Amino acid sequence: MPKPLPLPIERYLAAENTGDLDSLGEIFAPRATVRDEGGTHVGLDAIRKWKAGTKAKYGHRVTALASHESGGRTVVDVRLAGQFPGSPVAVAFVFALVEGKIESLEVRS
Repeated sequence: MPKPLPLPIERYLAAENTGDLDSLGEIFAPRATVRDEGGTHVGLDAIRKWKAGTKAKYGHRVTALASHESGGRTVVDVRLAGQFPGSPVAVAFVFALVEGKIESLEVRS
């Protein structure tokens, strides 16, 4: 079980599992970036589209396993399970926060 996480990260992980796209505007900074599957998504509209697409494609759920700080970022090790070959897999979500919101998220396999 990871140590307590900053609220924006806790809220993001909950939104991952529920598919709640409406809360993303409260979680991410307006010009936030997400890097996943070789692509970069910039801004709330692009992030909502990315999240809706991945949820529809994979029907995934995440379970936080551990977390630590590295270079001013919060790294959360998660188990990602869904409708894809090799499920479940271990990945790291690397978050940068600014003013109580997620400024960047990188999904690393």
